[in-house]
Amino acid sequence: MTETITRYEPGEPAAAAGYVDAPPRMGFFTDTTLCIGCKACEVACKEWNQVPATGLDLLGMSYDNTGALTANSWRHVAFVETDAHWLMMSDVCKHCTRAACLDVCPTGSLFRTEFGTVVVQEDICNGCGYCIPACPYGVIDQRRDDGRAWKCTLCYDRIGAGMTPACAQACPTESIQYGPLDELRDRAQSRVQLLHDAGVPEARLYGHDPADGVGGDGAFFLLLDEPEVYGLPPDPVVTTRDLPRMWRRAGAAALVMAAVTVAAFLGGSS
Repeated sequence: MTETITRYEPGEPAAAAGYVDAPPRMGFFTDTTLCIGCKACEVACKEWNQVPATGLDLLGMSYDNTGALTANSWRHVAFVETDAHWLMMSDVCKHCTRAACLDVCPTGSLFRTEFGTVVVQEDICNGCGYCIPACPYGVIDQRRDDGRAWKCTLCYDRIGAGMTPACAQACPTESIQYGPLDELRDRAQSRVQLLHDAGVPEARLYGHDPADGVGGDGAFFLLLDEPEVYGLPPDPVVTTRDLPRMWRRAGAAALVMAAVTVAAFLGGSS
């Protein structure tokens, strides 16, 4: 049976992190059927968070010249061309319920907020980079000029002041919706049912399920195709899920080796 780290059990991650009387968990619901690819979310994120420009690179990937989520692109509007249709999706950090990046950060730079989100404190990050391979979505990235890790904060400063994150505020079609996570999940289920009734059976949710491999995401999506088509892992898991068992086995092995060494020393001296 697979063991998990109990520090971030599914449910209310803020309470699990020690917050008393935490406010409702907040998150994003991104309805990709409403995305028009305007990239207003990317621009608003950069402006509010003062994220550096990434230049005017032409990647030759349709109209997507951002390419991916990086240290300097905390929102990424993907343009996906298939034989059947043209898909667009504004991707972002998922703010996992069980976030492996938190488990591996040695300095406490990454922390769980009272809203259940995950934030990097840039003044504490030492640039070790452990969080980067720990992320099952490949979201976290290091900035080349300073080596520190950067990602979406879900506009921690704005939501702390009762405001809407910049990307959701700027979205002209309400493809990006912000609010209490439980309300967003109910709204998303209703939207999927509406699409099914309208003859869109391929509509599905991604990252909404608390029973999935990361305990559900704080930022989840309504998709019109398989997750892989959008560049998302089909079955993400907490990459640190086996650490407790590994540490116990390493400790047991160390004790056995110490016992053998002591026995050999005593046997040799007798």
